[in-house]
Amino acid sequence: MTSPAPSSLESTEARDSWLPMIVIAMGQMLMSFNVAALPVSMSGMVKSFNTQPTTVGTAIVLYSLGVSGFILLGAKLSQRFGAKIFFQIAVGMLAVAMLLMVLSPTAEIMLAAQAIAGMGAAGLVPTLVVLIANHYRGKQQAEAVGWLGSARAIAGVLAFVLVGFLAMINWRLAFALLIVHSVAILLLSRRLKPSAPNPDVKIDGFGVVLAATGIILITFGFNNVRNWGLLLARPAAPTDLLGVSPAPIMIVVGIVIMTAFFVWTHRRAANKKTPLLALEVVDSPREWATVIALFAIVATEAAINFSVPLYIQIVQGRSSMATSIAMMPFMLTVFFTAILIVRLYNRFSPRTIARVAFTLVIIGTTWLAFVASNNWSVLPVVVGLLTVGLGQGALVTLLFNVLVTAAPKELAGDVGSLRGVTQNLAAAVGTALMGALLVGVLSTLIHSELTDSEMFPPQFKQGELAGEFNLDNINFINNDQLTTRLGATSATAEQVEEAVRINSESRLRALKTGFLMLAGVSLLALVPCNWLPNYRPGEITA
Repeated sequence: MTSPAPSSLESTEARDSWLPMIVIAMGQMLMSFNVAALPVSMSGMVKSFNTQPTTVGTAIVLYSLGVSGFILLGAKLSQRFGAKIFFQIAVGMLAVAMLLMVLSPTAEIMLAAQAIAGMGAAGLVPTLVVLIANHYRGKQQAEAVGWLGSARAIAGVLAFVLVGFLAMINWRLAFALLIVHSVAILLLSRRLKPSAPNPDVKIDGFGVVLAATGIILITFGFNNVRNWGLLLARPAAPTDLLGVSPAPIMIVVGIVIMTAFFVWTHRRAANKKTPLLALEVVDSPREWATVIALFAIVATEAAINFSVPLYIQIVQGRSSMATSIAMMPFMLTVFFTAILIVRLYNRFSPRTIARVAFTLVIIGTTWLAFVASNNWSVLPVVVGLLTVGLGQGALVTLLFNVLVTAAPKELAGDVGSLRGVTQNLAAAVGTALMGALLVGVLSTLIHSELTDSEMFPPQFKQGELAGEFNLDNINFINNDQLTTRLGATSATAEQVEEAVRINSESRLRALKTGFLMLAGVSLLALVPCNWLPNYRPGEITA
């Protein structure tokens, strides 16, 4: 496919109003604010619903599952009925989901609300790229793509600030704000250009089933690795196959089904029928490399956004406002970098920018693994988060822009759906794997420490301690909770002190291990960067 480099776009063309872009960005912010608000509201939800903190991770996964599982269908429906009207319908669905969040009496209702929000987002995400293509051309379109990436970042910043304050009153207030935000979008959306529906677009029903089934199985499998086991089935697993956990089986079956989806899509295209996903957006190593790199960086971001609030609120027992302050350097850096990175397109190739950005993420996450402590306000931790934020902000905008500029305007919906599938599946996998890793490492370390400790007699470990804490399903708790629960046993003051030490050290080591894993993911992501475009200003590449 032949496409102009982003840096070669003409700068002399007429400029259109930015008002449509504001509406489009507000749609992106609606989704991003919701996802970012979930981890910040973690302590409030745990208290309201009397549930585990990992339930919030499940809510994020369910949302991402709804988006990634049905976004391909959403893209085709938006083409058939028109991007503008479908944009408005999707925003309405998100408004309903946020109302359900505000009124939810149980964790199950909250999870259902996030699933509905995911379905709404599945219709919203692909329309954003189509609307940008409808309103902007050339260099202004590249800037609009940058602003779309920035909207995602600024929504995260606002979520961490506003939710941090509001959660001290009631976590539901943050989601009530999103209802108002949805209504404002619907009112302003009347200023968008109407997009003509295309009733000739046919929906590949079998392709929808294949794609949704494959993505849901992969997502659900990753989300249950922690509870069901990575390889061997744990007691919590609903079933097993010769002792093997159903989680990896789901993942493998999901991958097989997704492979079948691509085979089916190629066959449908060869027969001159409309495929669910246009193959032109994934027909070269360049597009696949971009997708893989995008998956890696979004999964890394999701893991950080889950693990840091988990540690601050659940481990340290600090407020949601403390979470906002701790995450602010990271979120602000992502925001400003996502905006300013467009200025470098005229000087450096996407391949060069991506390599430098991933190197920054590697340095930042490795640094965090060594300096992370129980005090998130120390300068070394802030430096680490700033470094990761620089790479994160640059990559999300850059990689999305590569996908957009590599495809013609008529495939904008397919590009949007590909971006949405990638980002939301990555967010689900990143959140689930980080949760599984942190809890798995924590469990291993605590079991090891208890086995080696001479302060706890075997009968106490196997009796009161096992009964009070369910050592087969260890989770994160703060030291005050641990002290209170041990107070209900026959543990001496020295034993309580030793248990608190084990808990504190194990949690911190688990977090450090998580950051090292993220550094490894970014290191591997340097490989697909070799296939990213290497064009220079003014060049046209094939």
